[in-house]
Amino acid sequence: MYNFLGKELKSPFIIGSGPLTYSAYGCKILSDAGAGAVVTKTIRKSRAINPAPHMVRDTNNALINNEKWTDFEPEQWIDYEIPQMKKDGTVCIASVGHTLEESSKLVEKIEKAGADFIELVSYDYNDLIPMLKDAKSKVNIPVIVKLPPMVDDIANFCKALEEAGADAITACDSVGPAFRIDIETGRPLLGGDGFGWLSGEVIKPITLHKIYKIRQKVSIPIIGLGGCINGDDALEMVMAGADFIGICSVVILKGADVISRIHKELNTNLDRLGYGNIENVRGIVHKHMGTKNEKENFEFTFDEDKCIRCKMCEKVCAYHARKLNEKMELNENECRYCGLCISVCKPKALGRKLEY
Repeated sequence: MYNFLGKELKSPFIIGSGPLTYSAYGCKILSDAGAGAVVTKTIRKSRAINPAPHMVRDTNNALINNEKWTDFEPEQWIDYEIPQMKKDGTVCIASVGHTLEESSKLVEKIEKAGADFIELVSYDYNDLIPMLKDAKSKVNIPVIVKLPPMVDDIANFCKALEEAGADAITACDSVGPAFRIDIETGRPLLGGDGFGWLSGEVIKPITLHKIYKIRQKVSIPIIGLGGCINGDDALEMVMAGADFIGICSVVILKGADVISRIHKELNTNLDRLGYGNIENVRGIVHKHMGTKNEKENFEFTFDEDKCIRCKMCEKVCAYHARKLNEKMELNENECRYCGLCISVCKPKALGRKLEY
């Protein structure tokens, strides 16, 4: 079990607010599939009317969407959906937004309905501290703050959130604006104004950097959200400083069964690398950062038994320095030690010797 702000979760994976969390029924499917907690679609003073279409696949593991908030009136969440989530045993994080006026009128009712946590969300991050202070004065359950993608000086802003009473931070929302075009017609693939927000594997490097910067400043839990599609991604987020891992797009694209698969892959990684549990690896990258280590080269390693002779290392070498014939060959005079050959080697036959 995983303790999150006093609540025991069965896994470290929290489903981010989105299409799958449209109702108690949808949330139960995710909980039954192994999610530790589920964030509802964002509850506002009135229901959303979404453009059609409002979701398109960008890559195999990424989405662009311009879906709005919940298409239920708030009373349906308060009177039925949240109470039903409690009956179902689903750990409920109620997403509430997007303005102080709205959240102030809703948070007490949502707490009384049975939500375990509240997650505040706004398109304008300047609204978040006033929303947080107001919510903390009205409810006794923990309040999480979800960050929009673009925040000035994100680390110090999160420190201000912590000082204002935030119990946890979700980092972060989807990135954009972004859009795709139908080449047959020249029209945007999304309805409405055609623009949406990018989520899934393509934003993981951005998410990791945000988690890293936030962890430098705060001690409260971080839910790393944005780009996790497998157990390796989950471990990276924890290494950057996340306490829990948010997933959304991958579950939309792959189905609810992917939750248990990613959890199993994460545990396999923890065991294989000798960490045992998340606590032993959380934020580990921080001890390797902050010191410049400018070097012109390093020593490659090569495990011939792992090599599958795909020659990807040779194909990606912009300087034509690496050749795989009978043996692995490297022209050290031409090699710039960019390291790309290492990163494309799936069986990890190529590596570099680490200095300790």
